[in-house]
Amino acid sequence: MSTTIKLIAAASSAGILLAGNASAQDLLVRIGHVSPLSGPSAHMGKDTEEGARMAVDELNAKGVTIGGKKAKFELLSEDDAGEPKQATTVAQKLVDAKVNGVIGHMNSGTTIPSSKIYSDAGIPEISPSATNPQYTMQGYKTAFRVVANDGQLGGTLGRYAVQMLKAKNIAVIDDRTAYGQGVADEFVKGATGKLASAKIVSRQYTTDKATNFSAILTTIKSTNPDLIFFGGMDAVGGPMLKQIKQLGLKVKFMGGDGICSTDLAQLAGDAIGEGNVICAEAGGVEEGKKADLVKFKANFSKKYGHEVVLNAPYAYDGVMTMVAAMQKANSAEPAKYLPELAKINHKGVTGEIAFDARGDIRDGTLTLYTYKGGKRELIAVTH
Repeated sequence: MSTTIKLIAAASSAGILLAGNASAQDLLVRIGHVSPLSGPSAHMGKDTEEGARMAVDELNAKGVTIGGKKAKFELLSEDDAGEPKQATTVAQKLVDAKVNGVIGHMNSGTTIPSSKIYSDAGIPEISPSATNPQYTMQGYKTAFRVVANDGQLGGTLGRYAVQMLKAKNIAVIDDRTAYGQGVADEFVKGATGKLASAKIVSRQYTTDKATNFSAILTTIKSTNPDLIFFGGMDAVGGPMLKQIKQLGLKVKFMGGDGICSTDLAQLAGDAIGEGNVICAEAGGVEEGKKADLVKFKANFSKKYGHEVVLNAPYAYDGVMTMVAAMQKANSAEPAKYLPELAKINHKGVTGEIAFDARGDIRDGTLTLYTYKGGKRELIAVTH
């Protein structure tokens, strides 16, 4: 090799080393995100992904530092299609990619089995939407959620159905998923417990991919209910409402956060009715504290060109809460920031975020909605 070539090679090598040293000053923080990005609930899964991505984009724009190093945040988003088996596969993929934390999963049925994989790897996981109590009852120190659980949500809806809607004869349908069955069971407890006295006249089951409900609705019609509760998602709830109308069933229709999306009115068409559907979001901000959430929703719409579907603000808060814990710990290493996450008190767009010993959000709120004029309309925020 000639002297000239050697000098060029040496200079190139030095340049590479310098570039390497410069980039080494940055701290790469990989945040995993998992939701159904395909299948019937893809619109809701995309909503959580967009909420998480919005947080990551804002953090990168601010130039956040962790332990004296400028952090560069990267979102690794995976699709679990709402399927438990696929969920565990992508969870392991994120573990293998050495993510620093995970926002997800969206569904209880995917979050629960995946949580063991993250726990075994010591990676903190914050679900923006999984409400089944079992998720945080497994004893995993890495499992957190930023929304109320089914015990709070289903129970409140059950009592509301009896005390406020005066429902006496109730039919219950669930989609047999961990979420759908869980929220339906808690609703039944709330509607038939000490503070309420409804009669469950029919208990029916479907799937999270069903489109034809004529058999179970015909059975329900014969029991003359005044309210139907559905434990499931809006992609099934919308078509179900259409078939309820076609059968001439004059009933109130109620569900949990799975149906409580801005898309339900479009999925149900004119079967949505006026004030006929009541649902609850597992979260919400009380009057007088909504400025940050209103601002978030406006910024979200400006960024993506459409409204929040349901859980985007909770995914956004999940990322921001996780990063706040990293900053307090001066480290993005899971083992180092996990203790800070467990005792965090973070002001999010969805309210104050702090966790109890299980990883459930403290003082979780619920927001009751109905639909009028094809739009979701607030009824009340409650605890």
